[in-house]
Order: sequence, then C-alpha cells, then structure tokens
Amino acid sequence: MAVNPIQLQKFLGGIDYPTDKNKLLDRARQHGADENVLKTLEKLPGNRFNSPNDISEAVGKLI
Repeated sequence: MAVNPIQLQKFLGGIDYPTDKNKLLDRARQHGADENVLKTLEKLPGNRFNSPNDISEAVGKLI
C-alpha cells in the first residue's frame, strides 16, 4: 500500500535536491521509516527528483 505523500515527506526532511532514489531511501531509514514507506520509495517511477513535489507526483502514480 502506498503511503500518503505528506507522511512520506516527514521521513525525508532536510534532504538536498536534486536527489536520487538511493538517497531518498537512506534518508528515510535514518529518520525511522517503516517497511511500507521504504517499499513505496523503492517502487517510485524514475530515479531523479528535483523537489518534494516530484516525489509527491511519483507517489500519486503508484495509486
């Protein structure tokens, strides 16, 4: 099940953009993200994200 993009952003706070999927996963792990969040990040289409909005749009494509 995909997570809410707003919930997802709390695990990515402070990340520098542009970023890639590996950095998103690392940051989420550092902030205590659960398996559901990590699986959602792994499934995101694309690998380069220029802003939090890019991530939210990618999560929307999973739903």
